[in-house]
Amino acid sequence: MGGELRLQLSENGADADRLYALAGFLRQELLELEVDDVTRLRGSGEPPPGARGLDAAAVGGLLVTLGQSAGGLRAVVLAIRRWLARGEGTRRTVRLEIGGDVLELSEATAADQHRLVDLFVGRHAAAEGA
Repeated sequence: MGGELRLQLSENGADADRLYALAGFLRQELLELEVDDVTRLRGSGEPPPGARGLDAAAVGGLLVTLGQSAGGLRAVVLAIRRWLARGEGTRRTVRLEIGGDVLELSEATAADQHRLVDLFVGRHAAAEGA
């Protein structure tokens, strides 16, 4: 498959420190999959101590470099869905972007998320096969 997938995490009421930690936890989970790398997006470096004025969105970004496995993108999206489900009632959202195509996962039902994921992955798998 190959390519790069940009992720932007958000959580209701989360400050920069919280988003930085959440992105780190998700990054560790994604590194266990068949991906080449997962890095923080530029501007997503460690927030300075006590940086309450820092834009929280700047620290919640990840860049996933997908491997050549056709199932890599699907595995990443499924891991994100599991991560969202562990939000313990807190509204979390993950925005995924690959090649200008965007998918936002949040509080959709499992069936709706499954359908959206299939469409998103299918578009990119078809583009790789063309």
